[in-house]
Amino acid sequence: MDILQIKQLSKVYGKGDTKVKAVDNVSFSVRKGEFVAIIGPSGSGKSTLMHMLGGVDRPTSGQVIINGTDIYKLNETQLAIFRRRQIGLIYQFYNLIPVLSVEENMTLPMLLDGQKVDKQQLESIVDKLGLNERLQYLPNQLSGGQQQRVSIGRALISKPALMLADEPTGNLDSRNSGDIIDLLRMFNRVFNQTLVVITHDERIALQADRMITIEDGRIARDEVVRP
Repeated sequence: MDILQIKQLSKVYGKGDTKVKAVDNVSFSVRKGEFVAIIGPSGSGKSTLMHMLGGVDRPTSGQVIINGTDIYKLNETQLAIFRRRQIGLIYQFYNLIPVLSVEENMTLPMLLDGQKVDKQQLESIVDKLGLNERLQYLPNQLSGGQQQRVSIGRALISKPALMLADEPTGNLDSRNSGDIIDLLRMFNRVFNQTLVVITHDERIALQADRMITIEDGRIARDEVVRP
């Protein structure tokens, strides 16, 4: 079953002589439970692609279909709700709320959505992230690696159809990067969590089931890494 379908997706900035095609007629699909790494040089369009997959930046043309929903046919309110419920986002710089505790940051998507937090789900995620002793800490009391663990927990808490990570190890040292890679792969396997990662980190790409290379806004290669 395809959880994500991208159909002839394009994003154009500017007009006339200044027109730039950041993403140019890209199509691919991702199966439920698949781990896909999207790689490419700086300026290749992969971050623009990620923003469109995450419902953050509307495409110029084409479709993004997640779990059967064509997300850009939704209005802004509907899209915000869908994004909160169905897409888990992990950023390079964590994007945690400084005045909220670890537990509050992790459960924020559920609380914003007016949903009751599944305590068993929370405990399971916290345990696997190794954050049991840090639940009442504020982000500035945590290391970079711990903050990224919190952002992973926040992305997982609503059991999203799709988890998207944008350079999740880009702000971490090699040891913490390795830990985050292991955690992402573990959640992919244990929870059958569909995962798409934008990365420059070859170690992440080699852990994926599939590697898509973006060059000049187009797919240059789509290769199976782990059959």
